[in-house]
Amino acid sequence: MARTAQAGRTGAGMWPWLAWAVLLMGADQITKTLILNHYQLGDSTFITSFFNIVRAHNTGAAFSFLSDAGGWQRWLFTGIGVAATIFIVWQLRAHPGQKLFSFALSSILGGAVGNVVDRLMHGYVVDFLQFHYAGWYFPSFNLADSAITVGAACLILDELLRVRRER
Repeated sequence: MARTAQAGRTGAGMWPWLAWAVLLMGADQITKTLILNHYQLGDSTFITSFFNIVRAHNTGAAFSFLSDAGGWQRWLFTGIGVAATIFIVWQLRAHPGQKLFSFALSSILGGAVGNVVDRLMHGYVVDFLQFHYAGWYFPSFNLADSAITVGAACLILDELLRVRRER
């Protein structure tokens, strides 16, 4: 018990979670670089009857929210990503032994940093995964977005399990 408490105080237990975030961010950036190097904006490759690889640029947030806002949103979303990074690292340092919680936060962290890197380097986020059915297209997304979504779902699950344990 003392070792767990000590790891939480020193932040030593957060390093595996930060490594997971870096791994996710690295995979995200590698896939985006491949798309940028092999596709022109708007290019698409048919994979299955419901899935394509595309090259899309998103200057907004999820579902292109504020994508046509004129450019200021780049800095707003970058700032939110930086603030989220600071908060998540603080939480990982405080709760490294809470595995589902830390997995969720580090997944969100890896995705958020991956998208912030895009905004800083390109002024937009590179999206390339596209699902569709019968003429309906889900907005394109990337690995960072997937990591954030999985992390958010795990965060909700962690809270539901915590509430259930307290009953």
